[in-house]
Amino acid sequence: MAAALYDGRGASMANLAALASFAVIAIGALGCIIGGYIADRIGRTLFTAIAMAVSGLCAATIGLFLDGPHWLLIAIGALWGVSVIADSAQFSAAIAELSEPSLIGTMLTVQICAGFLLTLASINLIPFLVEHVGWRYAFLALSIGPALGALAMLRLRRRPESLRIAGGQR
Repeated sequence: MAAALYDGRGASMANLAALASFAVIAIGALGCIIGGYIADRIGRTLFTAIAMAVSGLCAATIGLFLDGPHWLLIAIGALWGVSVIADSAQFSAAIAELSEPSLIGTMLTVQICAGFLLTLASINLIPFLVEHVGWRYAFLALSIGPALGALAMLRLRRRPESLRIAGGQR
């Protein structure tokens, strides 16, 4: 193998990239656990809007750091990993709190299916964008959904129904 694939201590860059990728994905568990705790205290709609804004900011900027220091790219990826998953549990909790009791299961099913469909579309969109605009700008498209979602959660926060969320914390 070429010497460029090693970091000087013998670990291949491919192995380091795989480990960093795993860490960025695994750290998302913190977004769910800590996010639920925070959302119950400051409000589910507010926390979800913040998490989505952070996720969108990470998506919009991560491509700009592809050629930068690896630690910075990994840090942005980790922040994205925490924030991108934090909203999912909050959506489920809000749906359970706002739905008629007889429809909770159906509404959660629709929400989960919509989330997976959106994820599937996003995953398939990235290769197309990489081919047309390159890696640096491909992830920018992934910031649109979180931006719209954050605005939607802030609109929900202003509605009277939001008092039924997170024990009145909105």
